[in-house]
Amino acid sequence: MISIIKEQEEKVFHKTSINWYPGHMAKAKRLIKESINLIDIVIHVVDARIPYSSYIEDVTNILKNKPQIIYMSKYDLCDKEETEKWITYYKNKGYEVLACDSKKGKNYLKIYELIDKIMRPINEKRLAKGLLEKKCTIIVVGATNVGKSTLINKLVNKKIAQVENRPGVTKTINKIKLNEKIDLIDTPGVLMPKIKDTTVAYNLASMSIIKEEIIPIEDIAIHILKTLSKYYKGTYKKLYGEIYYDEYNWFEVYENIGKLRNIPPYNGEPNYERINNIIINDIKSERIKNITFDRLI
Repeated sequence: MISIIKEQEEKVFHKTSINWYPGHMAKAKRLIKESINLIDIVIHVVDARIPYSSYIEDVTNILKNKPQIIYMSKYDLCDKEETEKWITYYKNKGYEVLACDSKKGKNYLKIYELIDKIMRPINEKRLAKGLLEKKCTIIVVGATNVGKSTLINKLVNKKIAQVENRPGVTKTINKIKLNEKIDLIDTPGVLMPKIKDTTVAYNLASMSIIKEEIIPIEDIAIHILKTLSKYYKGTYKKLYGEIYYDEYNWFEVYENIGKLRNIPPYNGEPNYERINNIIINDIKSERIKNITFDRLI
C-alpha cells in the first residue's frame, strides 16, 4: 500500500534503513586506500541533477588531502539555474568544478586544462630543482550510474569501460594510460554503506543510482511526483495532468495518470505497479529533463 503520511514514511524508512554495500564496493574502498600514495588528483563524478546526493563523502574522507575535480555529468538533463548554485558551492569549498553533457559536446576535454592547472605548481618546483616533470595519476570515483564510465570512455576515446544504465556494472579497478603525462585509475562505483537521510536516498533512487529493490518503487515514484509538483509544475502537468500530488490525494493522482497514459484499472483501482514503473522510467529514459532535485537552502 502506498505511504501517504510523511511521518509513516520516515518511520518505515528508519526501521528498515538502507544497508546496501556489495562486496565489490568494500573492495574498491580498500584498494583506494592502498593506492592513495600513487594518486595525485581525484576526479569525483556526480550527477548534475543531484550534485549533493550523489557526492560520496565517505570516499572524500579517504582521499581528503588530494586535489579534487568535481565532474558534474548529465548537465544537459539538469535545471541549470539550480545546479549552478551547487557549482558555486563546491568552488567555494576549494574544488575545481567541470559540468558536462551526458553524451554530446567536447566540454569534457577541459578536464586536461584543470589537471594541468593543478599539476603546474608541483612541476614548476620540480623543474626548479632540476627534476623531470611528475607524471600525474588521477583516480575517477563516483557512485554507480552517475556517468563515470562514460567519462572514461571519452577520455580514452574508445569503449574501454563498460557502460550500462543500471547500478553496479563496473566491478574491478583498472589502470589506464591516457597519454604520456597522465595515468588514470578507474574504480567501481561506491556508495556509503548506510544512508540515513530519506531525501538523499530517494533522490539517489529517482536517478537509478540505488537499485529499485532497495527502496519500494511506490516510494520512489511518490518522491518523484512530490518533487515535480513542488518545483516543476509545468513538467508535471505535461506528463501527469493538472492534479498535483499531495499526501492526501494520491488516489486521484494515480487515477488521473492512469487515464492520461492509457493504463487500464486493475481490480477497480489504478494499476499502481504499472504507473509507478512509468514514472520512474520517465526519468531513467530521460523523458524528463531540466530537473535538479537537490536544493541549497
